[in-house]
Amino acid sequence: MANKYEIRPYASDSDDSGDEVADVDADKLEPLEAGPGEHKLQYTYCLWFGKKGSHRAAEYDKSLHLVGRCASVEQWWSLYCHLIKPTSLKPYRRLHLFKSGIKPMWEDPSNSKGGKWVIRLKKSKMDRAWENVCMAMLGEQFLVGSEICGVVLCTQYPEDVLSVWNRTATDTVSTNRIRDTLRRILNLPQSQHIEYKPHGDSLKFVPA
Repeated sequence: MANKYEIRPYASDSDDSGDEVADVDADKLEPLEAGPGEHKLQYTYCLWFGKKGSHRAAEYDKSLHLVGRCASVEQWWSLYCHLIKPTSLKPYRRLHLFKSGIKPMWEDPSNSKGGKWVIRLKKSKMDRAWENVCMAMLGEQFLVGSEICGVVLCTQYPEDVLSVWNRTATDTVSTNRIRDTLRRILNLPQSQHIEYKPHGDSLKFVPA
């Protein structure tokens, strides 16, 4: 990653595995710092791109490609402005914005005892929803300390799916606060269904 804002291309319009994007081990990268005069984020974040495929952990891990990292508000916007909008992605593509050091996988130690709030939205609403949820996480608007792990966008048909992952599924105070914050920042009506899914339920059915 040679340039200032740590951005890498990702293939959104091809139907192959995406292996044409040279992979990078995020754990081996030098720590990213906010630049002089920039507004430092509380955490450094990694943006990942992937495609829906195998549920086997090893194969799923290989399908993830690091797109970029950010440690400041300015770095985030420079990264975000280069991204393809969710409405322009093909079905079954995924974007993951996670804290540095946490892989967007159920099996990651930071995720294994947690869960996620899941919202299904019309495609026409997803561009704004994705931006708002990312900004809420970067700006610590959820007010749950280190509980937030990351956010995921999955393009599907006919609706897209937005989810917020947290560390502790049994922490009902934090999970409820995340739910209420989601409703507020997305201006969701009470009739909008939001579902909480503990990762433990998914891990039971992951092939060895």
